[in-house]
Amino acid sequence: MAKATQRQIVASLIPTSTGVASVAPQINGGGGEAGTYFTTVSGGEISAAVEKIYDGGNIHPEVLCAPSEIGDITVSRYATDDTVDHNLLQDIRQLVGRAYYDITVFTLNCDLAVPGSERVYPKALLVGLTEPDGDASSGAPATYSLTFSISSVDDSKETENT
Repeated sequence: MAKATQRQIVASLIPTSTGVASVAPQINGGGGEAGTYFTTVSGGEISAAVEKIYDGGNIHPEVLCAPSEIGDITVSRYATDDTVDHNLLQDIRQLVGRAYYDITVFTLNCDLAVPGSERVYPKALLVGLTEPDGDASSGAPATYSLTFSISSVDDSKETENT
């Protein structure tokens, strides 16, 4: 079985269409057209806080668990020198804390997408925008990042319960 490389994991964004006011602009290529994916994805870890309770004299604690929480997800891509990214950044700058997107993270292979590799984070709130950095002495490509607060992972896959 072939190993996945980090360059195969990408994300696409589309404005959330249900349950929120539609203030989020369409991100060019949000549907996944070639060359328009967000090519860096980080975060989304799932964890739950625990509390260990030692009843009088017990050597081993009883473990109480809080509900799980999903960490923020940050996506980024290279900024282009055309008006597409310039207009997007200009539009979205005013919407941090107000725009909701559905984020799909998936793995690409030679056939483009690996079926079943999708992680969908519905109704993710845009909470951060990192503008492209500039350095007149550098030839490195400029990138920008968007950070989202996550409330859930779409777990619509059916489970086997008998």
